[in-house]
Amino acid sequence: MFACALAEGICLLEFADREVLDARLQSLSKQFDAGIIPGNNGHFDRLECELDAYFNGSLREFTVPLYPSGTAFQKAAWDALLHIPYGESISYKQQAELVGKPKAIRAVANANGRNRMSILIPCHRVIGANGQLAGYGGGVWRKKHLLELEAGQL
Repeated sequence: MFACALAEGICLLEFADREVLDARLQSLSKQFDAGIIPGNNGHFDRLECELDAYFNGSLREFTVPLYPSGTAFQKAAWDALLHIPYGESISYKQQAELVGKPKAIRAVANANGRNRMSILIPCHRVIGANGQLAGYGGGVWRKKHLLELEAGQL
């Protein structure tokens, strides 16, 4: 995985093989008017420890500071994701209802797709109304894996 952080917190956690990674890095650089340089940030050690614990099944809630950037609607959609309990899932329709926009199903799905913090802001916990896995920027196979991990099936 590839991570970026500011003093305020993690602003990107992305799968390194994603085609959109370069575009997301360019977008962050432009948004914060800063270059992205390799190095350490105080949040990275904590992030690494928490990700290790998550993948080992011993962490259910991340505490590393996050610094999401997006529109007010996107932030509301992402906040709703943060309230989905570990090991549970909701539909895009339910997420739209949590945001207070019950007809904005496609808009919340679009906001989830713009989430720059895979796993930390758990858009993998949102599934289709029919119970099927739908859409995940890291690949539906990863979404399935993350949901199985959280269900204790791995």
